Amino acid sequence: MARKFNTEGQCNPKSHYMVRLEERMRKIKDQYVDPGSYFVINRGRQYGKTTTLWALLDYLKSQYIVLFVDFQLLGTAKFRNETVFSKGFVRKIIDAFRNIEIEESERKKLLKPLQTFGTEGTYADLDELFGCLSEMCRESSRPVVLMIDEVDSASNNQVFIDFLAQLREYYLARKVSPIFHSVILAGVYDIKNLKLKLRSDEEHQYNSPWNIAARFTIEMAFSAEQIADMLTEYEQDRHTGMKVAAVAEEIYHYTSGYPYLVSAICKRLDEDLPAERDFLDAGRVWSREGIGEAVKMLLRERMPLFDSLIRQIDEYPEMKQMLQAILFQGRQIAYNPDAKEIELARMFGYIVDRDGSVQIANRIFEMRLYNFFLSESELTSLIYRKAEQEKKQFIVDGILDMKHVLERFAVHFTDIYGENDRKFIEDYGRKFFLLYLKPIINGAGNYYIEAQTRDAKRTDVIVDYGGIQYVIELKIWHGEEYHARGERQLLEYLEYYHLDKGYLISFNFSKKKDIGVKEFYFGRKMIVEAVV
Repeated sequence: MARKFNTEGQCNPKSHYMVRLEERMRKIKDQYVDPGSYFVINRGRQYGKTTTLWALLDYLKSQYIVLFVDFQLLGTAKFRNETVFSKGFVRKIIDAFRNIEIEESERKKLLKPLQTFGTEGTYADLDELFGCLSEMCRESSRPVVLMIDEVDSASNNQVFIDFLAQLREYYLARKVSPIFHSVILAGVYDIKNLKLKLRSDEEHQYNSPWNIAARFTIEMAFSAEQIADMLTEYEQDRHTGMKVAAVAEEIYHYTSGYPYLVSAICKRLDEDLPAERDFLDAGRVWSREGIGEAVKMLLRERMPLFDSLIRQIDEYPEMKQMLQAILFQGRQIAYNPDAKEIELARMFGYIVDRDGSVQIANRIFEMRLYNFFLSESELTSLIYRKAEQEKKQFIVDGILDMKHVLERFAVHFTDIYGENDRKFIEDYGRKFFLLYLKPIINGAGNYYIEAQTRDAKRTDVIVDYGGIQYVIELKIWHGEEYHARGERQLLEYLEYYHLDKGYLISFNFSKKKDIGVKEFYFGRKMIVEAVV
């Protein structure tokens, strides 16, 4: 059976095209498992945690007895008290032995105390559970590794916190009372934040029951080179004629290596785009234009990853406010792990620490966030309604007339918002331009913000429409010298994107300003500037 790209559950290299994980497995084994560390793999939703655990199980099985437990399969009822949890946990450990390659005589010896625990008597507690687990580890001919997936399933249960505390105590005393050689938990929430969800009083918030955990630093995002290796395997099977390195770079450009998003784009390219009239040729599918179309498909879809993003934004208003400040006001926010909204956004995978500053994790998240935040304002925004009324005039023979967009934006912005003060325009000017742009390109184009230039004074919007790129610099007027620097920067961007024309919107507060649009040249490069 032909391999496919997979976005549903665990990936298997025999059935799916996937980034090879051997190097990651080697690092985890050498840096964490072999030294006997207890640690947590905390990453956002659909970041490849479960696939990593299954691959690690296979990688370690010759040297260790690896017991894999999925807390999602325990069910909420199993966490209501120690007796129910302990017996349920033991049954999952017994089930895990079915996947262990071991002599039958040793299997029976190791399972005996667990089987007795699971059937005898009506009462059991965590002390008795760990007594049985300690006996099992003592009798084992190989070190025992425990892996627990989906620890978030237990995040609101005190019995799980007590279970972690027992793990800690046995870890500290393991020279006297044998226990698991290494313990690996996987989930979105880290242990400190599991505690935050469970208890609200300040005295206990940061008193983690699992402070023995080693800090997990293995990179799980895919690099452009890893994506290229995966696409090379695909190309060897399908012979599309794609330029593998360039396609991999473009996918990375949108995803920053977020595993699910990488696979989702590839899946759309492989399965959905060839059915589109404009993409019947495989070489055109696996191109920058095809990738842009696949991204548009993703942004129009409802999927668990995006549903979680919106739900978490609504649940944590401080995080929402921070993301809006970054996206619309150009705020440069210093990365501070002690700030709750920053730590939560990092834990969910929505932001990253880049050179000490908070940045949105990838361009697809950024575009989805822009679409969501702008949609909250669409019904009440006058400038959005103006663009919606006029949108047909901006597309001529399938080509976006960006100069005309700027001309009409300058008119409407001045009419509607021209009397507002400087602070209002600095905070919301860029948002109003994006609100104006959205109905014009909606469904047919993409846009994103160049993160390196997003600050309180200027930002660059990159628009893809009909296979053509437009670079628009939005700039707050801060004098002639700063204006000249902005023009030079825009020219550098035009050179980078191999474009001959760029666009500039200047929010100018001078009473002597000339409102309107003008064109001027720098060599062979044209800049169209709108002053508002």
